[in-house]
Amino acid sequence: MAEALRRSLGVFDAVVIGLGSMVGAGVFAALGPAAASAGTWLLVGLALAGAVAYCNAMASARLAARYPASGGTYVYGRERLGPFWGYLAGWAFVVGKTASCAAMALTVGAYVWPGQAHAVAVAAVVALTAVNYGGVRKSALVTRSIVVVVLTVLAAVVVSSLGSGVADAGRLELGGGASPGGVLQAAGLLFFAFAGYARIATLGEEVRDPERTIPRAIPLALGIALVVYACVALSVLSVLGADRLGGSTAPVADAVRAAGVDWMVPVVRVGAAVAALGSLLALILGVSRTTLAMARDGHLPRTLAAVHPRFGVPHHAEPVVGLVVAVVAATADLRGAIGFSSFGVLVYYAVANASAWTLGTRLSPVRLLAGCGLAGCLVLAFSLPPSSVLAGAGVLAAGAALYAVRARSGQGRGRVRGR
Repeated sequence: MAEALRRSLGVFDAVVIGLGSMVGAGVFAALGPAAASAGTWLLVGLALAGAVAYCNAMASARLAARYPASGGTYVYGRERLGPFWGYLAGWAFVVGKTASCAAMALTVGAYVWPGQAHAVAVAAVVALTAVNYGGVRKSALVTRSIVVVVLTVLAAVVVSSLGSGVADAGRLELGGGASPGGVLQAAGLLFFAFAGYARIATLGEEVRDPERTIPRAIPLALGIALVVYACVALSVLSVLGADRLGGSTAPVADAVRAAGVDWMVPVVRVGAAVAALGSLLALILGVSRTTLAMARDGHLPRTLAAVHPRFGVPHHAEPVVGLVVAVVAATADLRGAIGFSSFGVLVYYAVANASAWTLGTRLSPVRLLAGCGLAGCLVLAFSLPPSSVLAGAGVLAAGAALYAVRARSGQGRGRVRGR
């Protein structure tokens, strides 16, 4: 029997971890690339991303309540669709979320010290890996403080931007220049921001009363994040306009500067760095738990399944994930990391929706949402920039080839339990 993790998270901590994963990723990193693709149709792209995320959230919540173990969709795909699909979801998650971790670390660097963004990113990864090693309760407490700081800063940004004389409602009018493909591409990039809502599903083995806690926490965290994203996107777009927003690497800071509230620029930079740290903290948690689950089944070295007897964490997986993320953060490009991450995560949730489809019968509400989520994930995945699609498809093909080689040699076959 594999060593079990400790169940110590309630509804409030679960919601906080979900918010810590989401609030920061979209507001401080994805708005610029999304605006470059969709122009003034940015808010439509945000609505599409939110709709797909909602379908995915419902699928993840139902599956997590039924299979409350570490690993998230890796476990659901294995149990509902078979070992290969679970493996593919886990592979997509680990690779895609490693890129997400790098993107969040680079966001910290871009706001704290733009000239040394990569060095700051590596330092952030090392520090947060150490925090996670101390146990999930400690991570939840740190995330709680981060979320309070970030929501306070973003509220100040919205009020100061919309209350300035620079904000112009005309910049929100839907104009030409954006194709349907551009809007879908923006939605795919913004989906990167929403993906943290299911972090608590990935940590299902550490949640108290998972059958009740997880279905309540996931939609609640997603709903709060969607309101926050919409308010910030609307205020930033009304101040900067689509063209300036699309060319910005620090859109929220640029918005308050353009609004004439220069004293808030350092505050925003601190808030952005703290938000990205919160996302990074929760992301490393999720990747390490999926790594743990895959190692238990032999798809990754089994030593990564070790659980610390005192802290109750995967104490081999945590530092290995931190090391890989640090290397990627030292060499990657922020926008490229966002696109690559989005493709892997959308494939991951496509498997989640396909797994949830098997829970329903005929055209039940469960199947309807799962079908919409599956179609939405695939459409958004293949609407991303071609470089992201090609790189993501190449990595998935490499993972599938590795699975085939290991299966032929009789290694790493995932378990299939009764449905």
